[in-house]
Amino acid sequence: MQKKSAPKASRSGKDLTPSPVPAAPPSPPAAPAAPAAPAAPAALDRWDVAILAALQADARLTNTDLAARIGLSAAPTWRRVKWLEAQGYISGYRAELDRRKIGLGVLAFVRIDAERNNAEATRALEAAIRALPEVVACHYISGAGTFELQVMCTDLDAYARWSMETLFKLPNVKDLHTSFSLGEVKAGAALPLAHLRPGP
Repeated sequence: MQKKSAPKASRSGKDLTPSPVPAAPPSPPAAPAAPAAPAAPAALDRWDVAILAALQADARLTNTDLAARIGLSAAPTWRRVKWLEAQGYISGYRAELDRRKIGLGVLAFVRIDAERNNAEATRALEAAIRALPEVVACHYISGAGTFELQVMCTDLDAYARWSMETLFKLPNVKDLHTSFSLGEVKAGAALPLAHLRPGP
């Protein structure tokens, strides 16, 4: 067994073993990294646009039929549809009903003039409008008026009763102006997608 050597001593008898080097003081903690900038949304390519166009025309297509329609295999088509849903390009799927078949013969366009144009009053009126099932669309508008509503009722008498019992009781309503549709030239059309298609 190898013996450990004794510490060296000088002629004066002092220990000459080197002293341990003191440890360096701990470095201060690094500053937290700046948060990464959010990634820009990926541009849609021709396959994505083709999927959107096909599903707008027929949302009941199976994935196999959709893949055949756009000329892509089934697996990447399914992944692209799921990505379009996750990114919010596809917000839902629903049936489009014929309003006349279900007895909604009157389509009215109602312009509402608000009594007070401040944030609290406007939010109260917005909430009241959203709660009305007869209102199928509502927009802020420029020019005269504050809101433009699209309202569906069974007939003119039903609309007259509904407007007196409901519309005039909405909060902060100053005045109403109503026009009636005499016939639909175009309704429920697909959204235009030509601006999304890549150039040649």
